[in-house]
Amino acid sequence: MNAASLVDILVLGGGGREHALCWKLRQSARAGRLFCAPGNAGIAAVADCVDLAIADPDAVVAFAREHAIGLVVVGPEGPLVAGVVDALRTAGIAVFGPTAAAARLEGSKGFTKDLARAAGIPTAGFRRFASAADAHHYVAVHPLPVVVKADGLASGKGVTVAETNEEGLAALADINGPVVIEECLTGPEASLFVLTDGKTISVWPSAQDHKRAFDDDTGPNTGGMGVVSPAPRLTEALQARALAEIIEPTLKAMAAAGTPYTGVLYAGLMLTADGPKLIEYNCRFGDPECQALMLRLDSDLLDILLACAEGRLAEVTPKWSAEAAVTIVYAAMGYPGTPITGTVIDNIDGAEALGVEVFHAGTRRNTAGKLVAAGGRVLAISALGADVGEARSLAYAAIRKIRWHGGFYRRDIGKV
Repeated sequence: MNAASLVDILVLGGGGREHALCWKLRQSARAGRLFCAPGNAGIAAVADCVDLAIADPDAVVAFAREHAIGLVVVGPEGPLVAGVVDALRTAGIAVFGPTAAAARLEGSKGFTKDLARAAGIPTAGFRRFASAADAHHYVAVHPLPVVVKADGLASGKGVTVAETNEEGLAALADINGPVVIEECLTGPEASLFVLTDGKTISVWPSAQDHKRAFDDDTGPNTGGMGVVSPAPRLTEALQARALAEIIEPTLKAMAAAGTPYTGVLYAGLMLTADGPKLIEYNCRFGDPECQALMLRLDSDLLDILLACAEGRLAEVTPKWSAEAAVTIVYAAMGYPGTPITGTVIDNIDGAEALGVEVFHAGTRRNTAGKLVAAGGRVLAISALGADVGEARSLAYAAIRKIRWHGGFYRRDIGKV
């Protein structure tokens, strides 16, 4: 491998997902310089963290040109909806992620629900409203429960399952802008991931996220408090149905509309008595799902993402560990409301000595060089095992090694 064949990489984002991506990209024999904007204290150990306005297309293009970046990997949804991918493609810079028009699958729940209805994709029944005020009467009198969703981006937290009319109206009070009201589906949830370059579909392992803040699926919705991969209830037969009835018709509809989808498409599914139904799409790797997937990936991530960005996805076949992965999120007190930041975290090395990976999300170094909390979801402890039970035991043994008085975590991730 000579220096000329190395690929310099820019990863956009600063959470646990981006730490996992940088961690895996750094392992590639083809990886040259690795930049991450803005990064975090954990990412700084494997990449150069840079100050860059990641949702500013012109700024990202300028940085990529200045540093001869060979691949840009967009982690969070904000830059996608802002058109960063469009600008990079126009500049001739390889980028992993969908265009702004394609990213409407995540950027507008109403857009996705309309597409699902037109394409016959199984999903919850719904009504769209131009504003929260317009939805008041509907929520006040509609049979319960209902699901109240902000139409736009909400970092995984703009969803309320309203068991009472009062809860529904309180959820509307927190929403500025269009609203989608859905019937409440029942059944286990699962996350299905595919990569596509617009022609080829590469199916990745499934995962099951735990969205509620507290044990036994209680408390408010969060961006995710833990994950198990593979999803225990998503059988091969159900996955095949989800691909045929949900993923493939979506990609066909997007292509027919002149907005072909490229990158990773993450379908949140409800496994109902009638089969899998679409809850929503995300246009990027989930967090903390990404941490579990990167742990299970036995192939070169750079080769895969570059092939996807260049329309050569058919040339690569990812290999996966047969082991299960469990990721537990360690969050700051107050999350998903206002988290308490600045508290000191210690003995991560002691946790990793057990054989896990601790991915950083909301962390930074203070003026004394101490690692401190700097966000809501702060760490993601990720472990592999022969089965979910073994991975779970290891992850919990590791998280107990970490000394942090300002955090909390669920104790039932992966519990059967």
